Amino acid sequence: MSTAVAQAFNGNLKAALAGLRRIELDGLRWRVFDAKGQVLGRLASQIATVVQGKDKPTYAPNRDDGDMCVIINAKDVCVTGRKMTDKFYRWHTGYIGHLKERSLKDQMAKDPTEVIRKAIMRMLPRNKLRDDRDRKLRIFAGSEHPFDDRAIEPYVMPPRQVREMRPRARRAMIRAQKKAEEQAQGSTNNTKKGKKRDNKPEAEISA
Repeated sequence: MSTAVAQAFNGNLKAALAGLRRIELDGLRWRVFDAKGQVLGRLASQIATVVQGKDKPTYAPNRDDGDMCVIINAKDVCVTGRKMTDKFYRWHTGYIGHLKERSLKDQMAKDPTEVIRKAIMRMLPRNKLRDDRDRKLRIFAGSEHPFDDRAIEPYVMPPRQVREMRPRARRAMIRAQKKAEEQAQGSTNNTKKGKKRDNKPEAEISA
């Protein structure tokens, strides 16, 4: 790594480069994932596929042929529903009664990189290749990373495939829309009748 790139990086350079010597970087690609605005689970599934090498025709479950994965903007990752407050990470310290827990919101405030790391690692098989694949994950909270001197390749996320609505749900939605339209029309008709009734006494008085 060049000294200019290392000086331009404002983060923890020692932690960013830890374990690189134990990885055979020959023939590996450097894939960059932008987590800004991405859903946590969908992003983690794509990274887990790349770090295992499942996107290559030479994939074998007993070999570690995955590419290096650089994830940026980890602090801007999104979640669906109420997971930000309802999802908890739990661990035990080893002492009696010391069961700790931390919500996703607190974990994002403390270390957002650990949120993405745990989501990816829980999608990987628990075997001897697990530690080597963990070293290929380089996660950064911001948009800067110290690997600009590498031949990095931005990863394009596939479009989201929305499942078609089931017939029963579609019919229920159509009925709800028709009911709402009828209620709206009924309210407008009632207002018109009320105006006509208010105008009749005025006409009688003028006569």
